[in-house]
Order: sequence, then C-alpha cells, then structure tokens
Amino acid sequence: MSVCCLDRKSVPNFDSFRKAGNSGSLPRRGSFERLRSSGSEKRRSWSPEEVSANLDSFRPVTLTVSSFFKQEVDRLSDDDLYKFLIDLKRPTSGLKKLKSIPGTLKLDISPCPEEVKYCLTPELARLNPYPDDKGRPTKEVLEFPSREVFVPHYQYRNLLYVYPKNLNFASRAGSARNIAIKVQFLAGEEEHNALPVIFGKSSCAEYKTHAYTSVIYHCKTPNLYDEIKIKLPAILSQQHHLLFTFYHISCQKNMAPVPFQTPVGYSWLPIFPDKRLKTGEFNLPVSVEKPPAGYSMMSTDIQLPGMKWLDNHRGVFTFKLESCSAVHSLDIFLDNFLTLCYAVEERRLPSNITDATIEAELKNSITNLQKSAIERLVKFLPLVLDKLISLLVRPPVISGQMMNVGQTLFETMAHIVRALVMELDFHNDQHGRNGLLATYIQFSCTLPHPDANQSAGVSCVPVAMQAPPYRAASMLAHSAAARSSSNPDLSGGHARPHDDFSRWLDVAPCAARPIERTGSMRTSYDSNVHMMMGPVYKKLVHEEVVLQWVVSSGSVREAALSNCWFFFELMVKSMAQHLAETDRLDAPRRLRFSEQYVDDITALLNSIVADIVQRYNKDYKLIHGLNTSIAFFIYDILSLMDRGFVFALIKTYCREIAKKITTVTDSYILINLKLDFLRIVCSHEHYITLNLPFGTSLTGSAPVSPSPSMTSSQSAGSTLSATSAYRDGVKHANFADLSSAYKHQHYLVGIVLSDLAAALETSNASVHNRAINLVKNLLSCHDSDPRYTDSECKSRVAALYLPLLGVVMDSLVQLHDASLTSRGPPSHVMDAESGSQSHPINQNVAMAIAGSSVFRRPSASGIEELDPFKTRKMQLGAENTRNLLSCFVWVLKNASRRTIDRWWEDLSQTQMQQLLDVLYFGVSSFEYKGRKYLKKQNQQLSHKNTDIKSKLEDVILGAGSARSELMLRRREKNPPSPHMSGDRVLRWRKDKTHYKQAMEQQEKPRMEIEYDAHIEGNLATEASLIGLDMLEYIIQQCERSDSLQSSNLLGAVLRVMQHLLSCNQSELVLQNVFASQRSLVFKFPELLFEEETEQCADLCLRLLSHCSSSLSVIRSQASASLYLLMRQNFEIGNNFARVKMQVTMSLSSLVGTNQSFNEEYLRRSLKTILLYAEEDTDLQETTFPEQVKDLVFNLHMILSDTVKMKEFQEDPEMLIDLMYRIAKGYQTSPDLRLTWLQNMAGKHSERNNHAEAALCLIHSAALVAEYLHMMEDRLYHPVGCVAFQRISPNVLEESAVSDDVVSPDEEGICTGKYFSESGLVGLLEHSASSFTMASMYEAVNEVYRILIPIHEANKDYKKLASIHGKLHEAFNKIVHQQGKRLFSCFYRVGFYGSKFGDLDGEEFVYKEQPFVKLPEITHRLESFYSERFGSDDIETIKDSNNVDRNKLNPDKAYIQITYVEPYFDLYEYRSRTTDFDKNFNLKRFMYATPFTSDGRAHGQLGEQFKRKTILTTSQSFPYIRTRIQVIGRKQLVLTPIEVAIEDIQKKTAELFEALSQEPPDPKILQMVLQGCIGTTVNQGPMEVAIVFLSDVASGSKPASNYHNKLRLCFKDFIRRCGDALRRNKTLISPEQREYQKELERNYKTLFEKLGPILLNARVCIAKA
Repeated sequence: MSVCCLDRKSVPNFDSFRKAGNSGSLPRRGSFERLRSSGSEKRRSWSPEEVSANLDSFRPVTLTVSSFFKQEVDRLSDDDLYKFLIDLKRPTSGLKKLKSIPGTLKLDISPCPEEVKYCLTPELARLNPYPDDKGRPTKEVLEFPSREVFVPHYQYRNLLYVYPKNLNFASRAGSARNIAIKVQFLAGEEEHNALPVIFGKSSCAEYKTHAYTSVIYHCKTPNLYDEIKIKLPAILSQQHHLLFTFYHISCQKNMAPVPFQTPVGYSWLPIFPDKRLKTGEFNLPVSVEKPPAGYSMMSTDIQLPGMKWLDNHRGVFTFKLESCSAVHSLDIFLDNFLTLCYAVEERRLPSNITDATIEAELKNSITNLQKSAIERLVKFLPLVLDKLISLLVRPPVISGQMMNVGQTLFETMAHIVRALVMELDFHNDQHGRNGLLATYIQFSCTLPHPDANQSAGVSCVPVAMQAPPYRAASMLAHSAAARSSSNPDLSGGHARPHDDFSRWLDVAPCAARPIERTGSMRTSYDSNVHMMMGPVYKKLVHEEVVLQWVVSSGSVREAALSNCWFFFELMVKSMAQHLAETDRLDAPRRLRFSEQYVDDITALLNSIVADIVQRYNKDYKLIHGLNTSIAFFIYDILSLMDRGFVFALIKTYCREIAKKITTVTDSYILINLKLDFLRIVCSHEHYITLNLPFGTSLTGSAPVSPSPSMTSSQSAGSTLSATSAYRDGVKHANFADLSSAYKHQHYLVGIVLSDLAAALETSNASVHNRAINLVKNLLSCHDSDPRYTDSECKSRVAALYLPLLGVVMDSLVQLHDASLTSRGPPSHVMDAESGSQSHPINQNVAMAIAGSSVFRRPSASGIEELDPFKTRKMQLGAENTRNLLSCFVWVLKNASRRTIDRWWEDLSQTQMQQLLDVLYFGVSSFEYKGRKYLKKQNQQLSHKNTDIKSKLEDVILGAGSARSELMLRRREKNPPSPHMSGDRVLRWRKDKTHYKQAMEQQEKPRMEIEYDAHIEGNLATEASLIGLDMLEYIIQQCERSDSLQSSNLLGAVLRVMQHLLSCNQSELVLQNVFASQRSLVFKFPELLFEEETEQCADLCLRLLSHCSSSLSVIRSQASASLYLLMRQNFEIGNNFARVKMQVTMSLSSLVGTNQSFNEEYLRRSLKTILLYAEEDTDLQETTFPEQVKDLVFNLHMILSDTVKMKEFQEDPEMLIDLMYRIAKGYQTSPDLRLTWLQNMAGKHSERNNHAEAALCLIHSAALVAEYLHMMEDRLYHPVGCVAFQRISPNVLEESAVSDDVVSPDEEGICTGKYFSESGLVGLLEHSASSFTMASMYEAVNEVYRILIPIHEANKDYKKLASIHGKLHEAFNKIVHQQGKRLFSCFYRVGFYGSKFGDLDGEEFVYKEQPFVKLPEITHRLESFYSERFGSDDIETIKDSNNVDRNKLNPDKAYIQITYVEPYFDLYEYRSRTTDFDKNFNLKRFMYATPFTSDGRAHGQLGEQFKRKTILTTSQSFPYIRTRIQVIGRKQLVLTPIEVAIEDIQKKTAELFEALSQEPPDPKILQMVLQGCIGTTVNQGPMEVAIVFLSDVASGSKPASNYHNKLRLCFKDFIRRCGDALRRNKTLISPEQREYQKELERNYKTLFEKLGPILLNARVCIAKA
C-alpha cells in the first residue's frame, strides 16, 4: 500500500550491506570472497564506482592449469610447497623433480549477464527465469566472507558445512593406509535413520544419505580438503547427530576375496545438545568398534565401558563445522530471549521457571539482547524487532496478571537501534538513518493489529495445543514460517507471522479502563481463567510507542532521542496500517485517532522542541537529527492526521524557535534548523493545497474538502469571511505582501516567505543560502509538477508567492551585481570609503567618460538615498542572487495579468523604481557567458577541489610525519578487527565526510558541458524575455498615466533596455529588445533628447557595438534603431548635433576599448544607415541626408585610425603614442579628449604603469577643471590647469582648449558626467590611488591639496577624515621607506633605418620598471621587431657612440639602446634633496661614453677621456606616455684629470652616505671601505695620485686648478676613510677584530704612500 511507503530516500539494496572499507569483494550474492595476495595489497580499497567501472570494462578470460603434483605432508610441507610455487616459472624450477599428475583445469571468467538463466540457489532452488529443464544450470556458491557481512536473513536458509581436516591413524596396527571417511547425518541410530540431506556432487543425485572423503594413497595421517554440505532439517532433536565411519580402501587387483572397503573406526558428534546447534572445530577420538546403542545421546568424550578407542581415547580426528542458518542464532542471548518468547506464546513454561519468576526472567532476557554480538543480532534483526514490538502491544498474561515489560521493551529497542546506528555507521545515510533499520520498517516489519471484526469479549480456547514438544528451534521455525515458502520441513499452517497469537483470548478491558500513565500496566482478571489463557488488548503500536516514549527518562530517553527517526517512522507505518485495516482512510481526520494519542504526540513533540531550543549549541549532531526527524514525522502525518492539529504542531515549533532566536546572539544555528524543518515539511505532495490557494481577491473560490478536518469548518468560515471582507472593501494588497491576512490564509508559504525576509536581514551567508534555496526548490517542484501544467493552475500558484516580489525588492541593496564582476568595477565616482583599487581604470571607463551609465549600479530607485543603516546589510553572493532572482522572474512569468494589474496598482513610485532595478540585476545575473567560460570554470573548480582535498587529507592524516608513519606500521602489523565495538569506531571516515561530496568533483565531460551551456543559454533567453515583457507592461502603464510619465520611471526603463543590449543575448532577445527600444523612442522622443541625455550616449554606444555584429539580422536591427535615433533628434530641432556628437564619442570609445568589434561589419552598417537616409522620402528636402553623410564620413575616418592602432597592438609604446596622437587631435572636443585620456589610463593600468595612469587622470582632471572654471566660477574650485602645475608641468597642455572657440554652453559639449564637481572629485581620487600604487606618496599630497578645499566647502567631514587618514598613511610610508623605495630606470633608444617609417632617425627616452636591466629591454625590443621585420633584418648597435648613418645598411633596421641617468645642474640639487625629487618631473638625462684620443674605448689613466651626452625630452617624466621624444642633445668632454677627479669624488660621496645612515649599517659601511682601501683596490687611488700629482710634486710639471682640486679631493677622501674606520671599529663584533686590523693596516699603507705626494704637491701648487 503506497501510504505505508513514506521513506526519505531509496533504501539500499539488501545485497549491498557490506561493511565499508573492510571488504574488497563485490557485494553480490553468491560471489567469491578472495583472499588478498601480497600484490593486491597495493590497493587497499575500491569504491563502488571504481568496482562498477572495472567490471564494465572486464573482458572474458580463460585460465588453464595443467600442472598437478602430489603433496605428502611428511615429505612436502605447505611452506615447501609455497617455495616451489614461487619458482614455478623459472627455467631451473625445483618442481621438475616432482612427478606431475596429468590433468587439465579450465577456468572461464566472464562478467555476469544482467539476466542469468537456469540459475540455482545454494539450496538448489530454481530462480526465475528458468525456461526449461534442458539448459545447463548455473549454481550460486554461498560465500563465507573473511569479514562479516551485515545482512539480515531475508530468506530461509538452513545449511551445515562439514570440513574434515586431518586424521592420525599412525598408532593403529593393520593395513589402515588408504583411508576414506564416510559422513552421515542421522535422526536415529539405525542405518535407515540416515537422512537424505547431504548435497550430491556433479553428475550425482541432488541429495544423498552419505558422503565420502577423498583417499590419499598409503597415508595413515592424511590431510583432507573436502567440503560436505548438509541441508539441516527445520526441526532438530537431541537424536540428530553426525556419524563418521572410517574405511580402509583396498587397492589390490585380481584378488577377489579382499573386500573393497573395510571399516577401521567410528566417531560421532551430537549436533543439537542442550537445544543449540554445535559449530566450530572439533577433535574427536575414534572407536575401533561399532558404537553401542544409545550412543547418539552421548558425547565421544565419555569413556564407554567395553569400547576400544584408538590411541588411548585421544583425539585423532579433527574437523570443522560451519553453519549458515536462518533458524539457529548461535548466540546465547538471542536463544534465551527467543526461547522465553516461545514459552509464553505456547504457554509452556520451562521446568526451572515459575509463575513468580517468569516476568523477571523475561525482562532479563530482553535486557540481555543488548549484549548480543552485533553480527548475530543483525542476522535475526527483523525477527527480534518483531518479537519486541509484539510483546509491547501484547504483553503476556500469567495467572491473570499482565507483565509490566513495556519500559524494558522500549529501552531495549532504543539501545539496539543506537548500537546498530553507531557500530554500523557505514549503513547510515546523510540524515543518520541506518539502512538496515529503514529496510526493516519499509519492507520487513510485521506490526500486530487487533482484528476490528472481533467482538470485545472473552473467548476461551483449549490449553492443550497440537504443538510439537518444547524446543527453541521449533519456536524459531514457527517464527520464520511467514517469510519462507521454500522449506519443505515446515508446515504451512501459519499464514501470517502473528497468527500464533490467535490462540490468545480477545478481551478489551482498555475500553473500560484507561491505561495508567505511571507505566504500570498490570490488571486483574477472574481467577477462574486459566493461567495459560490471556487477553489481547486492542493496543496499537503507534500508541504504545509514543506512550512509552513520553514516560521514558534518563538514558532510555536519550537513546530514543538520538535515533528518534526510527520510532517516528515506526509510528507512521503503524498509523497507516491501522487506517487501512480499519477502513478509516476515508473517515474524517479528527476521528481517525484517539484523543489520548493526539495528546501524547503533542506532549512528545513539545518536549523534543524544548530539547532543541535548550541544547542547540551543545550537541549539534543530535539536535540536527531531532530537527530533521520531527520535520519528516510532521511531513508524514500531514497525510494521516487532522491537518489543523498538524498545523498547530508546526505553529508551536516555529513559536518556540522564534522565541529563542530573539534571546540569543548566536541564532544562526536555530535559523538554519528552522529552515531545514520548513524545507522538509514544505516538500509535501499536497503543499499547494495545504496553503489554500483560493478565497482571496487574487484567487478563485474554495473547493469542497472530501475529508474534512477538525478545522475544516473554520477554514471554510475563514474563506467566506475573507471573501465577504474583500467585498466590503478590504484591500486586495493584503494578499500581495506579508500581511496577517495573507499569512492566515496561506499558512505554510507565509512562514517560508517571512523566514526568507528575516534571513535576508541577517549577516550570515549560510542562512541566506538555505533560505533562498528553500524558495527556489519549492518553485522548481511546482514548475515541474505535472498537476500544475495548466496556465490557470500555475497562475494560482504564482499568486501564492506574490509577496516574494516585495521581499526581493526590499533586499535590493544586498543583490550582487554580476555586471561589476564580469566587467570590472563601476565607472561612477568611487566613494572615499571604498579605498584604493588595484585597477581603478579598465576598458569600460572610456564608455563611461562618454556619458555612459550602463555600467553603473542602478541608482534611479534611490539606493543611495535609502536609510544608511539598511545599506549595511550583508551582500548576497553571486549564486544566491541568481537563485533569488530566478524565483522573482518565475513569479512574474506565471502570475496572471489580472494579478499583476492589482499588484501594480498599489506600488509606490519608489517600489516601481526598485522593480526596475531588480530587473536590471536580473539581466546581469542570467547573462550567458558561453561554453568557453563554463569549461574554464569547470576546470578551475576541479583543480581547486583536488588541491583542497589533498591539503585536507594531509592535515587530518599528518602526511609525511613520523607519527603518520608509525600509525601506518602499527596498522599493518595489527589490522583493525572487523567486529569493532562502538567505542572504537573510526573518528574520521573519508567516505563520510562532507567534503567528499562537495570536493571530489571530477571534471565534467564535454557532453555535460554542452548540455549545461544549452541550459544556460535557454535560461538567459527566458529571463531576458520575462524582464522585457515586464518593461513593456510598465511602458503601457506609463502611457495611461501622466503622473508616471512625469517621473523618471521611463528613464529607468530605458536604462534596463540598454543593459539588455550591453549583455550577451540571443538573437531572439536582441530582436525583441530593438523593437521595444524603437517603440519607446518613438513614443517618448523627449526622453532621450531632453531628460535622459546621458543615456543617449549609452544608447548610441550600444547600437554601434551591435552594428559590428557578425549576424546580419542584428546589424540590420541595430542600424534601423540608430537611424531612427538620428531622425527623431532631427525632427525635434532640424539638427541632430547631440546624436552626432554622441555617436562620434561612442565610436571613439568603442575603438579604444573593444578589441572584439569587426571593422568590416561596422562599415557595412554605416553604409546601411546612409542608404536609409538617401531613401527616406520624407526628409529629402531637408539637410538631414547631408548631415548623415558627413557623420558617416567622420566615422569612417575614425575606423581608419583604428586599423593603424590594430597594427601596433603588440607594441605598447607605439599604441600609446597613437592614442596620444588621437587624443591630441581632439583638443577642440573636450569630451572626446577626455575619452581617449581615459583609454590611455586603462592601458597603463593593464601594464601596471600606475604613475602614467595617474598622470592621465591628472590631465583629465585638469581638462575638467578648465571647463568647470568657465562654467561655474567657484572659489574653492581649482583655477584651471594652473592649479595642477605643482603635480606636473605637463598639465599646462590642457589649457590650450580654453583659447579655442569651443564653449561649454554649446549643445553636445561637456555633456559627460565627469564635467561636474563630483566627476572632478572622482578623477582626483582615482589619480591619488594610482600615485599610491606607484609609491609616489609626495604626489598624493599634492592631489589632496586640490581636493581638500572642495570637501571643506561642502562640509563633507567624512571625506575629509578619510583624506587625512590617507595622507597620514602616505607620510608614514615616506618616513619608513626612506632610502628603500625603488624608482624607474631610463633608457635611450634610437631607431635607424627606413623600415621604421616615421621612427627613422628618432630618439626616445623609455621609462621602465625599476628592475628592468639593459639586456632585458634589449631582448624585448629585438624580439618584437624581429617578428615584425625578420630576424635577419634587425640589428642592435652595441655601443653608445654617435651613429654614422652612412655606414649602415639601408635594407636593415638598427636599434641603439643606452642606459641613461637623470641629469641635474648644481643649482637643482638645492631643491632636489630627496629621492623622490630626483626621480620626478625629469626632463634631462645623461649617459657617458669612454674614449681615448687614438679611438680606443679604454686606455691608461693619463689618456682616458669621457664624453657626457645630455638629452632633453619634449615633456617631463612621468608623463601620459612611457616614452618621450628627445628634442635636444648636448655633449661634454672630460679630460683624464677631470675623469680622475670625478671618480675620487664618487668614492668620497659613497663614504659620506654610508657614514650618514641612521642607524648605521655595518655591512654597507664595510663594503664601501673594502672598495676604497682594500688590498686589491687601494692601488687605484694610489695610481691616480702618482699619474696626476707626482710630476707636480716633483716640480717637473706646472700645477693647475685641476691638480689642486684633485689634491683636495684626495685629502677629503683620506679623511672620510679614517672616519669610516673609526665608525666601523665601534660596530664590529669580536670575531671581526682581525678584519678591522687588516683594514687599518691598509689605510696606514695608503696614507704613508699618499702623504709625501700630496704634501709636495701642495707646496708646488702654493708656489705656483
């Protein structure tokens, strides 16, 4: 019956219950359990997926074995045999010495087909399909796994296996050498008592009365390997035994008198002593004589008088018994329990138990079930649980007294369930539900139920039953009868497992006397009633379970709570069966169950909810299980019980959770629990019906309930009252938002949406995710539900979720803008609090500069004007935003027009703006990214998951550590026991951790990626069309309302349309958007040309970008829209100057930023526009066609420049130069110049040239300041470009435009958003951020000098605080990075050769990053130009000498690269005192070239000259370009003595700098000292003095000023060296004293040698 199958998840297959991680074999019934060889240990475990994959690819294989050898234990032991097997395939194998037995064993191994025909079970029962008797049967082999397989007995099986092992007849005299053992299973002591229960071998009868072992020739101590399989009778007695007869087999030929077999011994084993089956290994003595009468009842250990035993009655025969039985439990505790159950059922107490002790004994046996071995308990789990439940609802009655075993039974059940869940955790699902127990409830349990047709009274039955003698086995057989039809030994009298209770009396005292709540269930009966006759109360399982649960306490209650799902599902199963068996499924719900049961459920759930509230932060695992179980229980009883009562339970749960949430700070756990609860409850199949989707102004009337509940009348009344109230004037808006009327009518969905709104107010991403996914999953189920495919049904469902629209609109500030993620940061002015960004300018800046607002977050709705406290809500992630918006558009799509009309009527204008902003976000969220993006994202996720998984495993396992190696060695030596107790369960299971499902995501296959891309494309199209439909609806509403037209609602509509055009859209969407856009412009032309002027630029940009589309349909649509835009603008004022300017600016932005547009397609679109103008008959008499022609010509010119730019895409310097040239050409058009300056800033930011990007922004700000000064002459504004001169003298270039005839008052001039105070502030803040990233903190101060007066005038103290904070940080960095900042390096690059075109003969100074060396820039330029001209046509000039162009090959291109340094005059050093000053605003550079008078580069000191070349550039560095042309050159030649003076001065300056460091750096000081007076270098200064001063000192050469200057330089040099030595002495450590002494000796030597020369030179100079 379907109502009984209320499972949570598919119950695992019975054959898959194998202990995880402990078995490498397949969990298929009948498969072999292979022992692992040493090689197989390389792989310790296989996942089910890997096993399945390997079997699918397994090919059939045939193994042939032809080597057979005789093994004699006394000659060849097992160890020797193993050694021989290792050497089997070697050429010198030792097995060649052994005699080979001829024979062949052929083993075919192949995958099992899906459907095996002619298959036999281990009991030889046929399995379907078995078509006929002609096919060759396939026998399933029963496996004895090396590790326990935890599977209950689901079918009848009663097998015994006998394994004879060895026999020792060495002490027996005679010819007992060829020994065979005959095995028989007897029910008596005569030969005819041998039962035919022994399975025959191949080509024999199925069953035989005996079996023989194999014979080992001439061996008195044979080792045997036979297996004898016996089918045990269902009922055993103490006479059943195994008889072993030992025979000597004669091998002599042609001797007739000698018998074939001669008995030489006997032995036996009673199989069922003490009413328990014997198994295990036995060592029995062997009798020489035949056993006497009555031997079967006695053990062979007894010394029988007159019998002769072999080897003095010692054990000489060893064998083993293995049992696989669904009848015999082989566990003493299970046997005791089942024995007592049978005793009370059969009303035959054992002799050692009296009426007074039976209750205690029964309780003890029930309690001891917890001590049973878990393996045995699992085998008989259905039977044990059935007996416990049967005793719970039908307690035995002895002598008229009912046994009080209820609490004991419930406690035992709770502990058994907990033991199974803990120890068999590999069977647990994600909710902690054990698969064995779930399978039991769903398939196996047999719940007793009172017969509804029996009258309540007492009927007597005779005590003497026709039952076999008292035996435990018989009891087990009777219990198993209901589940077995294949056992011929069992009678078929039991139709159902609980038919044995039909012998009980049927009385109903419960109806007259209520059960005591104390737990005592004893009652009195007439003493005349026989003790073996008892009443059967009409108790129900679900009532007894909930009763015992409510009155339980302590550890029992905790055990029940930890696995409450089991008892809840058991109750639900019982409730469903109760309704079915009593025919109450169609009865009124309030009459289905007793009031007491309802009260007990209420009390139970209230107590569990209290536990959740009180313990939610102490034991999350337990609380999560309780919460989930309650939710599933309520989910189930919604189909069974009164729904008003169930709603009351839900209300109680929500009230208690909400009360606790308001009183604690860490409420996220409780919120998540509540959301999980709602997720489960709301997944009910009748969820929509439970929400009463009728009786309101937005829905129809209510249907009549076929099964009214206790609140049906109330529901009907509320519906009628709601309808009448509406007719009386109740606003229908009450049902369009989360009003009390809405929540009362639509209870469950009201809770869900209220919790969603509350969850969005929190600051926890996990709460957001759960709440949004809850709604998303519900809507997904509704959408795919075949019951709601009709549009009318779906519209009603959508009406239920109408308040969701308001919830999403209220959370507008939290939505994630996907357009910012995919296109970079917003282009609007960045708030000072947002901080600096690493890339403040990107490719979209140009479009924004041109007046674009497409890339801004929507602000028309007043997001910035909302309560500032609301804007502090936590931002939603991209995925959560997408899911929330998918719910939003689903409601919009499926809601009826009537519903939308009534909802729209009550929206305020602010809410309308919010609606449009949500649509804007929706366009971004559902934008199609393409297959490549999805593939790349999938690869990144896969790699990331692999890295995270490996790191997590390393952390947990401690990979590579000594501890992990030690644990591994211990594990190998002592493998874990398969019977691990509950307290030794592994703490970390890799296959059960949550990260496995989330992290082990393999890279998706190509087909799946294609499918995902297809789905994404369809979803993007659907969402865009839904949004466009809503835009059309709003336009229609605006047409009907003048008040809406006067608002900025249409502007917001246009902005969303433009955003649709800016995103990746399908062809269908674009065609519809173009049509809607043309309709909007036609209906409201003044919208673009008078009100939303900025959006006119945005629209032009979007239309132009689509004019370059590769699809002809899209190009024609875009061309038509652009032409209509021009026409509309012309018709307003006989001129379309605004559109003309905006189109030109947009094309400039498109050219400078978009690398994907196609020039050819764009030219085609321009020709189409020109054709439209020529064929437009209405305007042929006007100037419109000529103006269009001029515009198209200008656009073609811009495209031509673009082609040239594309040629130099790989040459960043040339590309920047071209952009600079275009920007310079737009000096008469400030908007376009600003656009190109921003393009250059974006390019510089991409290459991390932050200083140049900052200068581009400074030039932009200076340009804006010029025009602001002309438009708004405010005192606190900068006075044009002059105010920026302190930052860079180059900005004076921007003042040229002020002398032009262009006026900012003209139409189309300075219309961009940056030509405002806020735009100026944004540019300056961006430039300050770029200067900070360039480590030019001094320039930051100059930028903020201009900003501070503006904020002071506006009294914006928040911005001022932020600015001063940034200045404080910048100044601190200047102090802390003193001497540590790295500045750019410069290189002179000269180009020679006609191949360079315009660059031929030009010289540039290149600004490079600090660490770029000469070989690096040389390699870069060589590589670039080699690719362009060919490696053979490019050559680098290695020296820095002047280039003689006459000596160059005219067919080649030459590059000369020289390192240059900034050059300053002496007076400049007074102002350039810091490192920043010496590296900022640089215009002159110098490089030196050594030479000699004879043409050599280097010579002796006296003949070494140096040429200094000073270059002057056209602008100062840093500039808006990274290379600047050289416009001036000056050369200075230094004589040899001047070169010497310069060298000595340089060394002295290095010493001075090292001495001036605070704190002193001993390493730097010692390095400089070593370079000045070290033994290897002090000859340098000495040589200089000898060459230039020795002749003067001797008087042979006249002295000059240069000689005096050199002498003074040496004097200063010697003094600085002495100071450095003394300072170094104070800094050295003790181990450096010898080094210090060496330096002092070198200094003294230098001083002694230089002293006379300098002294004599001084005298001579004085005389001169």
